[in-house]
Amino acid sequence: MKITPKVLLASILAGALLTACGNTESEPKEEKAEESADVVTTASIVNEADALTSALSENGTWIVATLQDLTVDSDIVVAGEFHDKGDAAKDIYRKLALYTQDDDRNIIDSFTLTAPKMTVQSENFKIQGGTFAGDVYVEANGFTVDATAKVDGNVYYKSDEFKASAVIDGEVTGAQEVQ
Repeated sequence: MKITPKVLLASILAGALLTACGNTESEPKEEKAEESADVVTTASIVNEADALTSALSENGTWIVATLQDLTVDSDIVVAGEFHDKGDAAKDIYRKLALYTQDDDRNIIDSFTLTAPKMTVQSENFKIQGGTFAGDVYVEANGFTVDATAKVDGNVYYKSDEFKASAVIDGEVTGAQEVQ
């Protein structure tokens, strides 16, 4: 099945519906437009380098999803405090989804994001479903490489605390050390 923006949006909305109905078996993937009295949030679905770096900035969104392999010529900075699904009542959480999924939330295509360096300043930032090719510099607690993800490079932690709080279920091809 070819994934078009329309199919991706339908998948996102289906995931939101499953979550709203109490599905707690697995973490929801990309979701679109959750509303509360004070909050309206959308996933940032990107297919260009500039849009990706903007979405990961402190003025970006809690979840950023790619639609293809991307190369960013400059360093990426993941900054700002975000909450799960954009809801301030929920835990601090941020995700980079390097994949598309079907209606059952199975990963269909995984993508590679290539950049010289990614600096993670957002707490509880997760890379899921694809590959980041470059070095990652972690300056916050809770950095995660999901079991479906890979860092093709080194992961450098600013402190022992940040390293101890990291969850590396996926693959890291290079060193993991405190600098």
